[in-house]
Amino acid sequence: MPDVTETTGKQWLGHPRGLATLFFTEMWERFSYYGMRALLMLYMVGSTQQPGLGFPEGKSAQIYGLYTMLVYLMGIPGGYLADRFIGHYRAVFIGGIIIACGHFSMAVPGLPFFFFGLGLIILGTGLLKPNVSTIVGTLYARDDPRRDAGFSLFYMGINLGAFISPLVCGWLGQKINWHVGFAAAGVGMVFGLIQYAAGKKYLTPASQQATPATEVVIDAQRLAHQHPLFTQQDWRRIGAALILTLFSMIFWAGFEQAGSSLTLFADRATRLTIGSYAFPSSWFQSVEPLFIILFSPVFAWLWVKLGRLEPSSPLKFTMGIFFLSMSFLLIVPAAHIFQSSSHRVSPWWLVGLYFLQMLGELCLSPVGLSMITKLSPPRIAGLMMGVWFLSMALGNYLAGWVAGFIENRPFSEVFMLAFVTSAVATLVLAALIAPIRRLMGGVH
Repeated sequence: MPDVTETTGKQWLGHPRGLATLFFTEMWERFSYYGMRALLMLYMVGSTQQPGLGFPEGKSAQIYGLYTMLVYLMGIPGGYLADRFIGHYRAVFIGGIIIACGHFSMAVPGLPFFFFGLGLIILGTGLLKPNVSTIVGTLYARDDPRRDAGFSLFYMGINLGAFISPLVCGWLGQKINWHVGFAAAGVGMVFGLIQYAAGKKYLTPASQQATPATEVVIDAQRLAHQHPLFTQQDWRRIGAALILTLFSMIFWAGFEQAGSSLTLFADRATRLTIGSYAFPSSWFQSVEPLFIILFSPVFAWLWVKLGRLEPSSPLKFTMGIFFLSMSFLLIVPAAHIFQSSSHRVSPWWLVGLYFLQMLGELCLSPVGLSMITKLSPPRIAGLMMGVWFLSMALGNYLAGWVAGFIENRPFSEVFMLAFVTSAVATLVLAALIAPIRRLMGGVH
């Protein structure tokens, strides 16, 4: 075990030093995930720049939605497995190894390797994704005012990987060969594993008591003989977390159009030239992460600066879904222009959409991660983080289902459906802010 006073005393940008280790771990994991995701839909249907598998849009969207759903759905057993048996640190490391193997499998031509690789990435992400976020929460005391800001910085690492990966993997995949792009995603995950192991000594929890985040193996038999009852306040807070998790599902159903219908809109309906240079349509996947990188420090500073005036988690969620609805309202006219003229539209339409979605994401996603760690009883923190990712799973599946409409309906109808759904959700959640805050019992 590392010396506690030595490791807990180190700081990184005013936060526990362990945040840097987790920042770069998640950065490389998201590099691998979003690098592959930027190519996935285009590889299945074929892009304007290179033929792919030749699947129809509807089938491709269903595969995309099912895959992305299972990626996050596996966070529930992944969180439970870490809580009860192997610990969060080991779950993240094993998950990263499986993810890397999945990407390298997709680097081999052939449908069996393609689907086997998707399966490995699903299993590996289920272990890694919820548990790395849970470890972030253990670095802070429950009442530490830096917690939300810390998750915002952690979220910037996610988006740094998401920004770089389409530029690298997307270019390699669309300009050279799809499988070279998939291999590059695997290399990124290997980099993440190396630095994660090197920074293990800094992952000491704020409370010096043994927790699932630091135990290598939990005594499952001892836990099986205990039957702790949650307090009434615990149940109320769990209820608040579940309500907000439900609304996050609606957010992700719209937000994850980025990898499906918006990817096809970029490839088929948007100008892909800068001067005489034709760039890969997958590069649009880097726009929103770039905005996140630029504005994450601003949001992290803002939440701390506001102090007692900082919006509550339910209000931040409402703001997040509102900005999402506005992004789709913005893109509907562009879709109409393309349909009426058959001319590709300016890329600034998508840039504006991704800017609004960035505002929504920063109001909801890092706040949601922090909210789960604050409202969950410690003994089920990993499981509750898995439930949070369940909302992302179902949202991703709905995103794929909606994107499948592109096969028979114009872009404008799909985008209008996304606008109406998210706008209604905004109004409903706004009406529920006060009741949810009462359930939270003083947790902001």
